[in-house]
Amino acid sequence: MPKTRLEAFSDGVIAIIITIMVLELRTPHGTDLAALRPLLPVFFSYVLSFMYVAIYWNNHHHLLRATKHINASIMWANLHLLFWLSLAPFVTGWVGHYHDAAWPTAVYGVIFLMAAVAYTILQNSIVAAQGKQSALAAALGGDWKGKLSLGSYVVAIGLAFVNHWISDALYVFVALLWLVPDRRIEHIVKEA
Repeated sequence: MPKTRLEAFSDGVIAIIITIMVLELRTPHGTDLAALRPLLPVFFSYVLSFMYVAIYWNNHHHLLRATKHINASIMWANLHLLFWLSLAPFVTGWVGHYHDAAWPTAVYGVIFLMAAVAYTILQNSIVAAQGKQSALAAALGGDWKGKLSLGSYVVAIGLAFVNHWISDALYVFVALLWLVPDRRIEHIVKEA
């Protein structure tokens, strides 16, 4: 099955997600810089969520470039990922408005943890379709970044009820960890 429709659909959904997230940014009530202060938590939650969605888009692009063909399992795994990413605007707005509360901070982590789990399932579905001996399987290897990310999310979710700043720092850490595209897959794409 050709992968072009899957790529185009995913790109469209991710573009809509980013558009919906930016709509959460409201015009300040005032004309001086002090009017921006109440909007800073919403802006920072938007920036972090934008980074996450952009990282997923970038790595998704590289993953599909390294994919030779798709099947129904890959299509469903991709939809699973898009489902969790589609919840980003909701949780971004919630944590932005209630940035010092435990539940919004924890649910923010749950949504992005589930997106990370879904991305892992997508990777595994592609590897299963291409074979354990494929170049993609070799490039992914032990996937230490993926495992470190999943663990960081789990810890951050729990710590949201102790100190939301630590959770926020862990969410930023995971984003920074993935800011550079996955070079393992990028290498395969260049060779192809």
